[in-house]
Amino acid sequence: MKLASLKEGGRDGTLVVVSRDLARAVRADGIAATLQGALDDWSRCAPRLVELAGRLEAGTVDGEFALDPARLAAPLPRAYEFVDGSAYLPHVERVRRARGAEVPASFYTDPLMYQATSAGFLGPRDPVRVTSEDHGIDLEAEVLVVTDDVPMAVTPEQAAGHIQLVGLVNDVSLRNLIPAELAKGFGFLQSKPRSALSPVLVTPDELGEAWRGNKVHLPLVTHVNGEWFGAPQAGVDMQFDFAQLVAHAARTRPLAAGTLVGSGTVANQDTLLGASCFAEKRTVEALEYGQPRTPFMKFGDRVRIEMLDGQGRSIFGAIEQVIEKA
Repeated sequence: MKLASLKEGGRDGTLVVVSRDLARAVRADGIAATLQGALDDWSRCAPRLVELAGRLEAGTVDGEFALDPARLAAPLPRAYEFVDGSAYLPHVERVRRARGAEVPASFYTDPLMYQATSAGFLGPRDPVRVTSEDHGIDLEAEVLVVTDDVPMAVTPEQAAGHIQLVGLVNDVSLRNLIPAELAKGFGFLQSKPRSALSPVLVTPDELGEAWRGNKVHLPLVTHVNGEWFGAPQAGVDMQFDFAQLVAHAARTRPLAAGTLVGSGTVANQDTLLGASCFAEKRTVEALEYGQPRTPFMKFGDRVRIEMLDGQGRSIFGAIEQVIEKA
């Protein structure tokens, strides 16, 4: 099942069920007005949404329409919580090595995670607006999951049963603001503006064999200005799977339905597979050449982030954004 939200009906959009080929959709009238509403009552709504998705595929549903990605908001235009991990340790190891720092042993047993911005997400075609190029504008291509209500102190095995949806996120970062903020010892704030979500979120069963071990075993493909930027394997070199990340986030507090949990920037030991952010690419260049060669993003640059199945079909639709001056 694939779900999206139209830019209509208020700040939280209107929930629609989307066909597997991403070409058609139907409003979820009478089931739930918004995706958050469906997640709040998932045990009742999910079977009805699945039934509607089946009728959409069969062509027996009334009210279907051609899906235009430009009409889509983020599937969750705003969420109660977004916690973002850094589960791909090759990225962490390279960044720290580039500045002559060791990776603490705890990083291999205890996930890195921070409280991210969730009050509003950009739609898949919305521009990324930034006040200055001097901020060091960067993309971060990631996978994320969405939970139902998660009790406090769940085990990873229990947490796996609370993962209801999977999607992609462009977790925008302003790299030149990060060092000063982290030096304060209180985490990110101004360096983390709003992120963008993929056009649709899907139930794990839509991924077939690609969803195993609570990971997505497919490449995450990024293009910048039409040029290939990277396609690292999302199921490789992920130190902590999504069940472990959800359990970590819920260790001392329950998670509300509609909580998003991010994987962090997808990165592999094999640098020939490219990068999912400019910071990663610049770090590889610094280690190889002594200094970065690629600048951060400029106004007018275009980003495309997508994941394809084994037959080359888009699973979540593409995040396509242009960087604009605010």
